[in-house]
Amino acid sequence: MEIAKVVGNELKQARKAKGLTQKAVAEKFFMTQQQYSRFENGVFELNYNQIVELCKFLDITPNDLFNF
Repeated sequence: MEIAKVVGNELKQARKAKGLTQKAVAEKFFMTQQQYSRFENGVFELNYNQIVELCKFLDITPNDLFNF
């Protein structure tokens, strides 16, 4: 499985564990739900800043996100 899909799946699980919708996360990061959905589906890759900010917001570590 490619890394973008692994990261997207972990992102989705972390978001659901916090009881958040894609729309709620997207609004927090000033993007549309469709844009955020593409990260969770592995269509778009996150940049370093997005990784750090999403990890902080979802209370996970980058290791969690990359499934290490």
